[in-house]
This record gives sequence, C-alpha cells and structure tokens, in this order.
Amino acid sequence: MKNLTLPTYEDIAAAAKRIKGFANKTPVLTSRTVNNEFEAELLFKCENFQRIGAFKFRGAMNALLQFNEAQKKAGVVAFSSGNHAQSIALASKILGIPATIIMPKDAPAAKMAATREYGGNIVEYDRYTESREQRGKEIAEKNGLTLIPSYDHPHVIAGQGTVAKELFEEVGELDYLFVGLGGGGLLAGSSLSARKLSPNCKIYGVEPALGNDGQMSFRKGEIVQIDIPKTIADGAQLQSVGKLTFPIIQKNVDDILTVEDEELISCMKFFAERMKMVVEPTGCLGFAAARNLKRELKGKRIGIIISGGNVDIAKYVEFLSA
Repeated sequence: MKNLTLPTYEDIAAAAKRIKGFANKTPVLTSRTVNNEFEAELLFKCENFQRIGAFKFRGAMNALLQFNEAQKKAGVVAFSSGNHAQSIALASKILGIPATIIMPKDAPAAKMAATREYGGNIVEYDRYTESREQRGKEIAEKNGLTLIPSYDHPHVIAGQGTVAKELFEEVGELDYLFVGLGGGGLLAGSSLSARKLSPNCKIYGVEPALGNDGQMSFRKGEIVQIDIPKTIADGAQLQSVGKLTFPIIQKNVDDILTVEDEELISCMKFFAERMKMVVEPTGCLGFAAARNLKRELKGKRIGIIISGGNVDIAKYVEFLSA
C-alpha cells in the first residue's frame, strides 16, 4: 500500500473509458409511488443490473485491465464476502487470469456458487476468528500473486466511481446522493464524481446500525475498528473503512447515517412489490436512509445508488415473509 496514491476524478474518467464494453451501463429508474410519497424526485441507479449483479464488477475490471503480462500469468488473489469475489472471478475469466478468492465460510451460498462457476478457486476462512487480509497477504506472497482488495485500492475506487459518474451524466446535477458504505470504495469513488459533476450535492454514506464503524470514524476523525457486525447487510459486514477510502470520504462526504436491519427488509419488500426488482439488503442502505429524511428531502432531486441484487433465494423469501 505504501506506493499507492489516492485516486482523483481523472482516474475515474480513465476507468470509464477502460471498462467500456466490459461493464454494463446500468439503468436509472424512478417510481411514481416514491416520488408522491416524498414529494420529491428520486432517481435509482440500479447496479443490481450490473454484470454479476453488483457495482463491484467495475472496480475489479478496472484493476485487472491494468495488470502487466507477468501479473496476468501469475494470477490474482482477492478476499470478499461475495460480490467482489464474483467480480474478480468473472473479470479474470474474461481476461484469462487465474483467480484465487478468499471467502468466509458463511458467505451467501448463491455468491459462492457463482464465484465457482466463474472459475474462481475458493479458499474458505472463518470471518469471526481469522483475518482475511492476513490470509490474502500470505497466499499472495507464497504464490507470487497480485492481491486486489475489495475496496482499498486506487484502481478499485476509480472503477466504483464510474457508477455516480454515469448517474450524473444521465440525470444532471442532484441535491442529494445516498450511497451504501461497507469498506468505502463505492462511497469514496461516488464522492469524487459528485464533487466534480454536481458540486453542491449533499453526499450521505449509509451503514447498518449494527456496523457503524464508518460513522464512528467520521465523527472521531480517525479510523475506528469494530468487531464483525451481525447484520443482514453482508456487504457491509466489515471491521473498518479503508486507509485509502477514509481520507476521500472525510474530505467529500457530508455525513454518515445508519439504518436498522428491519428498515432494509421494508425496502426489499418495496422494491419487489412496486418496482419489480430483486435488491439485496446492502443494496437497500441508501433508500432506507432517504426514507428517514423524507421531510428534509421535499422538493429535491435525490440520487440513490442500489449497489447490488445478489441474495440467496431462500433468504430472500424469508426476508419478504418477515
């Protein structure tokens, strides 16, 4: 990490050109029901329709496209609870790069199955007793692989920033932007795009209440580490934000908000019933927070990034039946 520098909007613009033709330009959808309820205009950037079903493909593809020949031949190693795992596996398959993926034993079965189908060699670990960062470092050093973390890497952050870049280029400037927060790759990248393309936009990062390390870090002014949170938002089950993502978030983001798991389930039900979309719990973070600020948002133009739609069918049915 010593030689890695913070990405800029120019890196995001370069990433957009680089991944064009590989990543989908995802739709921006609206709901008359939501707009009437809020008395505002909400624009949902739907990364649940991205390849592998989540925004993570953008960052993974941008990172692997910058490998040199030696790196391509040796292979890549990554750690992830699911979406980054699938992204690295698919991007590697497209580019012909061997991929080793470190995944928690309790990762959603659908995400593990998809990762294997894309050709990823899965190494399992216990997220509550083992360090995935340490496992990744050991495997990379032992086998000469390049480690691409799920969020704390300039090429990954730049790739994720293309989500908001596309949103602003399609809909114009916004008053508010709500972005889910796990390790901070999507929020950091989105904030860089927002500050360039919609400078007056208020940017809110959103975490599950049971995993509010980002909020605590934001308030304290330094990275706070917590125990692995037990939340249904598995994409945000992290102990801390990244060393690269945090300073970008500190500089550009207006605040970090939290929502309860029950609120995420309510949003999942709404997306299924009224917008006919499958959205995973982590993908509901932004909308759940916006619902809590309904009065403040009246009459405004609001962007909501739906980060992904990968959820086990059995779990999904369970959530919708709750």
